[in-house]
Amino acid sequence: MQSAAQRVRMTYRDLLKLPDDGLRHELINGEHFVTPSPVSRHQIVLGNLYRIIAPHVHACGCGVALFAPFDVVFSQYDVVEPDLVYFSMERYHEVVTEKNAQGPPNLAVEILSPTTRRRDEVLKRRLYERMAVEEYWIVDTKAETVRVHRLEGATYARFELPKSGGRILSTPQLPDLTIQLSDVFEVPGQRAG
Repeated sequence: MQSAAQRVRMTYRDLLKLPDDGLRHELINGEHFVTPSPVSRHQIVLGNLYRIIAPHVHACGCGVALFAPFDVVFSQYDVVEPDLVYFSMERYHEVVTEKNAQGPPNLAVEILSPTTRRRDEVLKRRLYERMAVEEYWIVDTKAETVRVHRLEGATYARFELPKSGGRILSTPQLPDLTIQLSDVFEVPGQRAG
């Protein structure tokens, strides 16, 4: 068995040489992760979030919201594709290029899947905290909760919002936007509850 010190770490350059297979390829500390296409519930929730956030961002002219696939390159060994990212206009002009982002978004959102749960909750949370992503949301479609990790100094403060009880999500990253959690988890053909 190879030790961590003996393992060869992949770089972004290596990642770009892979054939386009329609899967999500990411690097965390040089370790290559491949994720299959997400399930419909994942995509519906992602669409709901984008449908809520993008018009607000467009109307206020405060930044840019993008959804996967879009590479966020923190280093040659750390390249991720969050489900949804938001860049303030200033940050957008600083880090976003035609091909990728060369630095942290203001907000990163990951929607949990069975195959990505540990990566999203542990590895990516640590990476986003280390790279100073100001806010990181973990959306759990099964529990219908949003876990918000907000940077306070160099570490994340965490709080969790359940869909139940008419909860509303707001963030200093997107002033004047309030998000009804029931809207985030709404599925076509299902009654809100």
